[in-house]
Amino acid sequence: MNSTDLVVLVIYLAGLLVMGSIFSRLKTTQEMFAAGGQSPWWLSGLSAFMTTFSAGTFVVWGGIAYQHGMVGVSILAVIGIASMLVGWVLAARWKSFGYDSAAAFLDARFGRSIVQFYTWLQGTVGVFTMGGAIYALAVIVTALIPLPADHFLADPETGRFSVTVASLLISVLVILITSSGGLWAVLMTDALQFIILTVSVLVVVPLILLRVGGPEDFVSNAPEGFFSLVSGEFTWWFLAGWSLVFFFKMGGEWAYIQRFVCVPSQKDARKSSYLFGILYLVSPLIWMLPPMAYRLINPAADPEQAYILACQVVLPAGMLGLMIAAMCSATASMVTTQLNVFAGAFTTEFYQRLLRPEADEKELVVVGRVITLLLGGIAIAGALIIPRMGTYTGYILASVAILTGPLVLPTIWGLFSRKIGLGTAWTVTLLSIAVGLLVKGGLQRGGWFVEIPFLASVTELAQLNERMTEIVIGTAFPLLLLVIAEGTIKETHAGWERILASRARHHKALPVSPSPLPARLCGWSTMIIGILMLLLAFTDREDTLILGGFAVVLLIVGGGILLVTKRLERSAAKQVAAPQDRELVNNG
Repeated sequence: MNSTDLVVLVIYLAGLLVMGSIFSRLKTTQEMFAAGGQSPWWLSGLSAFMTTFSAGTFVVWGGIAYQHGMVGVSILAVIGIASMLVGWVLAARWKSFGYDSAAAFLDARFGRSIVQFYTWLQGTVGVFTMGGAIYALAVIVTALIPLPADHFLADPETGRFSVTVASLLISVLVILITSSGGLWAVLMTDALQFIILTVSVLVVVPLILLRVGGPEDFVSNAPEGFFSLVSGEFTWWFLAGWSLVFFFKMGGEWAYIQRFVCVPSQKDARKSSYLFGILYLVSPLIWMLPPMAYRLINPAADPEQAYILACQVVLPAGMLGLMIAAMCSATASMVTTQLNVFAGAFTTEFYQRLLRPEADEKELVVVGRVITLLLGGIAIAGALIIPRMGTYTGYILASVAILTGPLVLPTIWGLFSRKIGLGTAWTVTLLSIAVGLLVKGGLQRGGWFVEIPFLASVTELAQLNERMTEIVIGTAFPLLLLVIAEGTIKETHAGWERILASRARHHKALPVSPSPLPARLCGWSTMIIGILMLLLAFTDREDTLILGGFAVVLLIVGGGILLVTKRLERSAAKQVAAPQDRELVNNG
């Protein structure tokens, strides 16, 4: 990465901070943590899509695509299936109850104690895990920044920019974005990075295919079985289980629920989830082609660095920096989402309820920003500690499979069941986490119980397919407990009556219109980046055609967004004016 790439990287990241500052004058917690219920459905859908993206996407799934080929594509595609099912079953239902957050729903449905437990557990573990994504990004960025051995920012072992320093700098960036602009800033950075990453990858794909001799040579020279949808431990059963895990994850995890409740209507919530699903069904092949093709260029590369190395091979100066910047903001999206969700939960469920019930909205917004900074410290800890716990890929696969079910299934069940209450939620969550950790730590290779003779058959079964064992324990066991509770409990829980009352009040509330500001900001931001790339095209004669074409595409996309937004605003203004004109005529 040369000086041009660094300049582009710095300008882009500075622009993200400016975008966050635009929303820094938030007046209420509802604006800060739920975007005032005015997020357009397309912005919510893009944000949910990018929430699953981070440097971890390029490191974990890019590494799997480099090693196993189409398996990386199939794993991502089943997430799209899960999102379509969430849109059909859960998204609109979340919006229908009228709560601004998952924490508020859980408080009404089950009680404050489970909310506080989930807040502490998910807030600390979830944000800590996000630190791993920061670390993954730091590894990618530093791999492209060699420094003199005696430089004070150099890692003496690698001779490159220090991973630790890079992790700290990235952490500070995402904390500043979240604490300044709240959910609006998170949504906006998500939309912008989606545009930049998509256009960048669309440039990388044909260039990397040309580098390996074209599509025909790529297919003929690829390793045997490279285009099989399953391989090794990633079986058809794994794909089915992974889709189920993500159905629960996206239907019950607080960050995704936030995307369903920040839009104006139930229809918008459903559409946002459908958009997420469609994007994950059609885009994985495009996203994963670069590391797959790079396998033919360098079969001995580090799989976790294959994606960025593929980009480095074909992208001209400036575009590589923009790609790195977009990866930075993709990681920022994942981390800022978690920070925003749990800063909101800690602010309302702890500070307001337990410490300062009389606090006004201005005070709560300030406290929310302070809590965001404190949670950012946990993310920094994760960035420094997770690499020492084993491979980042293994950590992500295991933590998602084992913890998703216990932490979200009682919540999802509570959306439909009138029977389960606080005791059931506590029992299912604690027992499922305990069993999951027991199986993972005790029965897997090198576990605590592997030497016990009478457990030999159980140990052998658990080790037969490590990934499937994690999925089964993380989903089947809590589901079994919930089915038993549903069959044995007879009376209706009081929390069910409370959420029904909330739904009735919500249906009587005045409708909210989506804000046009996000689309305008996306359009102008894309145009500005396009102009920057056009200037680079005139200074780089060797890659003028690539940079110029990239700039033109960005200018067209940005201009198209602004044009469509203007027309939609005019249409909305006419719809608002029409009833008023009729009322004036009737009164006259």
